[in-house]
Amino acid sequence: MNEPFTLHPRLAEDAVTLGRFGLCRLLLMNDSRYPWFILVPEKTGLTEIYQLSQADQIILTAESSLLAENLAAFYQADKMNIAAIGNLVPQLHIHHIVRYKTDAAWPAPVWGKFDRIPYTQDRIAAITEQVQACFGNFLIET
Repeated sequence: MNEPFTLHPRLAEDAVTLGRFGLCRLLLMNDSRYPWFILVPEKTGLTEIYQLSQADQIILTAESSLLAENLAAFYQADKMNIAAIGNLVPQLHIHHIVRYKTDAAWPAPVWGKFDRIPYTQDRIAAITEQVQACFGNFLIET
């Protein structure tokens, strides 16, 4: 029998769940320095994209592309950083970070540069509303 999906404790601590696509849970990294979203395929025991079935790899690519395209447009990004690093959190997850040439870490990666500045609850509620409006039928509320 398959184990039920559970979010890695570090992701649960560092991010806020905004909803779900067909395959992935959509998280907002609780760091107001950057518009930083994370997709987590809701499959147990995965650490790498290639471990997904071919059908799920296609779905992941579609969900990631949909997210990146909409984030880039909404936030008027100079660049989208998309990565599945997973050195500290082994559970498969894909970061989608909106970058600007004027952001504090540019052009370096955002990891470990600065201490996080958490969002206020009001700002999380506003982002949740924006994301749900943006993705409409694609996003399932949790």
